[in-house]
This record gives sequence, C-alpha cells and structure tokens, in this order.
Amino acid sequence: MAETGLKKTTSGALAYVLGPVTGIIFLVIEKDPFVRFHAMQSTVVFVALFVLQWIFGITIILFPLSALIGIISFALWLILIYKAWQGEQWEVPVLGKVAKDLLKKV
Repeated sequence: MAETGLKKTTSGALAYVLGPVTGIIFLVIEKDPFVRFHAMQSTVVFVALFVLQWIFGITIILFPLSALIGIISFALWLILIYKAWQGEQWEVPVLGKVAKDLLKKV
C-alpha cells in the first residue's frame, strides 16, 4: 500500500491521469519509489510535450507538427497509464532518464 492507501500500481497509473498536475501531487504525497518515478516521469514528459506543441502551434509553417505531437501525446499517455498499472517501470526514451536523474535530486 502506498501513502494514499491505494496499491502502488494504481497510484503510479493515476500519476499520469492529469499529466503534470497529478504527477506533482503524487510526487509530493508518495514515498514509494515506483510511484515517485511515474509521478516525475509524468511531469517531465507532459511538460516537455506541452512546450513542444505550443512552440509548433504558434509557428505557421510547423503547425501540422503540433497536431502530430498531440496525437503522440495521447497515445503515450494511454501507454504510460497502462504500463504503470501493470507494474512496469517503463522509461520514455530520453525523458525517462531525465525524470530518473531529477528524482535523485529531489
């Protein structure tokens, strides 16, 4: 059981539900390393994707890439929720390592 009274796999999956919002909440209230990893990865990945989508969205030439990033974000969101719920500590390439490194510093 995690600090919230939920199973760690449920808490890990819930850390992704509202992206960085639930990521930060679970990062603050949970002590379990599995849940904290998913919370930090949620925060890092979805903030990075939001920034990329915003940058491409304001650039007329790159606007189609903004829609593509939106589709990729949605698919990744579903995959991350599923992987955490199954108990896997799957890292998103590049950003997962960034999340792990940041977690060591927090």
